[in-house]
Amino acid sequence: MQRSAPRLTRILAAAAVPVMLVVAGCSSDSGSGGGDGAGEAGGAKATASATASATPSPTPTVEPAKFAKLPTACKAIAAKTTASLVPKAKNENGTAAASTDLSHRSGCSWNGLDDKGVKGSQYRWLDVSFYRYDSEVSLGSGQARAQENFAKELGKIQATAGAKTLSTTPVAGVGDEAKIVTYTVNKTGEDFPYASVVARSGNVLVLLSYNGAGYAGAPVPRAKTIVEGATKAAKEAVASVAAANM
Repeated sequence: MQRSAPRLTRILAAAAVPVMLVVAGCSSDSGSGGGDGAGEAGGAKATASATASATPSPTPTVEPAKFAKLPTACKAIAAKTTASLVPKAKNENGTAAASTDLSHRSGCSWNGLDDKGVKGSQYRWLDVSFYRYDSEVSLGSGQARAQENFAKELGKIQATAGAKTLSTTPVAGVGDEAKIVTYTVNKTGEDFPYASVVARSGNVLVLLSYNGAGYAGAPVPRAKTIVEGATKAAKEAVASVAAANM
């Protein structure tokens, strides 16, 4: 019995060796498996990154301009309207403003002196200008550009040198937005009542000015008459923009 104890110990020790090898082998396999998984994950991430880099960025866009054309400026206001606002006009068909690009800028004016003999003379001036703005990614939409310039042009009129009793009010029913600036300027020894309208329709800006004076004893034109005339002409001018693009 004393001899069998060492022998039993040796047998148990020998039997334990394969078990340790098996455990070690399992541990090694598990480690190898984890390495392969990490490699696959890294490859997937690299592929996803390459795909994202290869996808082109979306092309910037901007709202299309509403109008592509401008009306013929000297025909934008009805002939009967210009005849009533500017009696005895030097050129009843209007004088076109110089422009190098009529698709973006145009204008026309009428002026005349109605001689009433011993009652004096009445002078009138009417002019209209059109400005069209295209939509450009770097500059913004045509509508936004026209809005920006609406404010700028209004500011210029409000800063007219020598203007007296200046007043600015909105005008309903003229384009998308419109304002009329009224004031009086003294020149050539006479008071000239002015009514200037700044109106926007889509991407087009319309500027209209109407003024007059009385000479040789003729009365100064009534401010109300000048305002009404300017408003009527502005409505026709703005309406001609849409008509030109039908």
